Amino acid sequence: MQKFVLSSLIASAAIASTSSAAIIVFTTEFVWDNYANNDGSPQFTETFESYNGFYASPLTGSTGGVNWSANATGGIYVGAVGTSKALSTNNPTPMTITFSGQAVRGVAGNIYGTDINFNVVPSIIQLSLQDGTSYIGFVDQATAFVGFYSTGAAITSITISAQPLPGGTNDVYATFDNMTFAVPAPGAIALLGLAGLAGRRRR
Repeated sequence: MQKFVLSSLIASAAIASTSSAAIIVFTTEFVWDNYANNDGSPQFTETFESYNGFYASPLTGSTGGVNWSANATGGIYVGAVGTSKALSTNNPTPMTITFSGQAVRGVAGNIYGTDINFNVVPSIIQLSLQDGTSYIGFVDQATAFVGFYSTGAAITSITISAQPLPGGTNDVYATFDNMTFAVPAPGAIALLGLAGLAGRRRR
């Protein structure tokens, strides 16, 4: 167990070193949680349980004072993955989620690829933030976790895409569950602003 945790931490550190100096990338949930908690940032999670089926873009919502808006060519689809709901695309295209309202210091969750029936499939996911920070990884389970945390300007968007493995023939849909936001602690919002100046089948 300790060996697994250590290797995950090393992998997270390696990923972070290639991204923007103000963005840290995590691939272990409890490490992201611990970092946000130590920074005094409250966390809020959107589970998508109040949504179901097809929605024309954009699909919007709000949690913890953060307003989110999901856009994808062909629309958005929310369906069941196991016993929980997840946000996905109606076509195998990238999905961009933008944030407004309360500043977003961190965004994280379970991000993976699904087939047309919302079954998790092995895939390569790519995540990009508005500042160019990115993460690319292999995912084959719904518990896969990726988190970003900004030590500078607020995070205003994330783009998610999923691709089949080399040689794969099935379409893969970018899917996001348990979308969690870390927002600035009371009194830190002004500082963050200053840093900125510096039927489960889709149809």
